[in-house]
Amino acid sequence: MTTVTSADVAASAEDAPLAPRPRRTPPALAKLVGLTVALGAILVVLLMLFIMPSLKSGAHDLPIGIVAASEAVDGVEAALQQAAPDAYDARAFASEEDLRAAIADREVVGGLVVEGSGVHALVASAGSAVISGGLSASAQAVAATSGGTAQVTDVVALPGADPTGIGIGGLAFPLVFGGIVPAVAFRKVFARRLGWAVAGIATFSVVGGLIVAAVLAFAFGSIAAASFWPVAAAMSLGIGALALALAGLQEAFGGKGFTIGAMVMMFIGNPLAGIATTSAWLPAGWGLVGQLLPPGATGTLVRSAAYFGGAGGLTAAVTLAAWVVGGILLLVIGARRPAARLSQSVA
Repeated sequence: MTTVTSADVAASAEDAPLAPRPRRTPPALAKLVGLTVALGAILVVLLMLFIMPSLKSGAHDLPIGIVAASEAVDGVEAALQQAAPDAYDARAFASEEDLRAAIADREVVGGLVVEGSGVHALVASAGSAVISGGLSASAQAVAATSGGTAQVTDVVALPGADPTGIGIGGLAFPLVFGGIVPAVAFRKVFARRLGWAVAGIATFSVVGGLIVAAVLAFAFGSIAAASFWPVAAAMSLGIGALALALAGLQEAFGGKGFTIGAMVMMFIGNPLAGIATTSAWLPAGWGLVGQLLPPGATGTLVRSAAYFGGAGGLTAAVTLAAWVVGGILLLVIGARRPAARLSQSVA
C-alpha cells in the first residue's frame, strides 16, 4: 500500500499547471464609449473621402492649347489667369488643325484660337462635360477683355442621347459591385476548386463587360454602336482586375486580406475614380491615387475607348493589366501554402 504524504501533495501541487486567470472584461460603459468613438472616427474618414474630393475639385493646371499670334499669346494667358486663376496650363500651337489633333489625342482638354478680338474655343465634352463648360466660360471672359465675342466648337462631343455623359459617369458603383461580388460568389461556390473559381471570375468579367457595353450603347445611347466592342473589352479588363485582385488577397491572406482590399476599392477607389469628371478635375494628388486603383483606371480606359478611339488609355490599360497579374500571383502564392504545409507535415 502506497502512503501519500503531505510533501507529495505539495510537490504535485507545484508541478500542476496553473489555472488560467479569468480575463477581465472592460465595463459596459467603457465598451459603449470606445465603440462610439471608433465609429465616429470612421464616419469622419468616410466624410473626408466622399465629400472632400468633390468639395475641393475644380479646374487646376488643366492642359490647354492656344493658337494666336506670338505677340498676343502672353495677353491671352494673362486674361485666362484673370478669368480663372491657376485653372489652366497653356501651351502654344501653330495652327487650329494641330490643336484639334492634340484634343483628339487627349494631349490637351481643349484650347482657344484667338484672331483679333474674336475667340474660338475648342472643347471636348466627351472628355469631361464639366471641363468643357468651364473652358467655354473662360473663353467668354477672355473675349470680353477685348470687346469681342466667343464661339465654341465641341471637337469630340457626347452623343445626343446622353449629352451630359451620365451613362459613363455612373459606372463607378456597378464596377465595384462587379468586382467584389464575383470574387466572393465564385470562391464560395468553388471553395475547394481554385481553378474553377478563377475561370468563373474570368467568365463573369467578359460577360459583365458585354452587359455594360450593351446597356450603354443600346439602352442609354451613351456610346456609339461602333464603340461597343472596345468599351466591352475595357470594362471586362476593369472588372477582371478588381475581382482577381480581391480573390488573390483572400487566397493569400484570408478574410482579412479580402476585407481590407474591398474597403480600399469601395471607400478610396470609388470616390477618387473621377469617372464622371475625369481625374484632372480632382484635387492635385487625389486624382493620381484614384488612377492607380482599378475603378479610376477603368473609367479612364472606358472613356478613351468610347469617344477617343483609345487615345489616352494606354497607361490605364497597363495599370489594369498589372492588377490582373498581381491578382493571379497572389492566387498562386495562396494556393501553394496549403500544399507546402501538407508536404511538411508528411515529412
